[in-house]
Amino acid sequence: MIDTRGQMHIDYLIGIAIFLTSVIFVFSYTTGLFTPFQSNSDEVTLIADRISTNLIEQNMSAGNPRTPSLLNGTKVNDFFYQSSTNYESTIDYYGMRSSYLRYDFNITLENIASNSLIYSSGKPLPTQGNIGQTKRIVIVRNENNGNETQRILSVRVW
Repeated sequence: MIDTRGQMHIDYLIGIAIFLTSVIFVFSYTTGLFTPFQSNSDEVTLIADRISTNLIEQNMSAGNPRTPSLLNGTKVNDFFYQSSTNYESTIDYYGMRSSYLRYDFNITLENIASNSLIYSSGKPLPTQGNIGQTKRIVIVRNENNGNETQRILSVRVW
């Protein structure tokens, strides 16, 4: 029997290759159309990570390089007092305000065992918009008696 369909294997493969290439091009092009409309949640999450790292490893650190999550209780008290009384200077210190953009923050320290709030600083959380959040488990050492307790430090930025 003679094949009368007039289709060769190489024609079929070239047609499929052109079709798949055009489908891939269309999908890659259309995803770029929506990029300006994406949220900035990744950006604010990175800012929250940067601030939490700065707080834990530099500003409130107990100075023990082997335990980077160990915080000095006196420095913790000082930070929350300073950031509550001078919110705008804290925003400036962490580089969250420029002539073009401004970010706000809310930083809390919670007790792990009882889920109770120990310290809170910053503005109340907004009801709308993107909020970047970082939570870290830290150990706070009381400098008077040497007791150490576990806490959750939450940094939220919007």
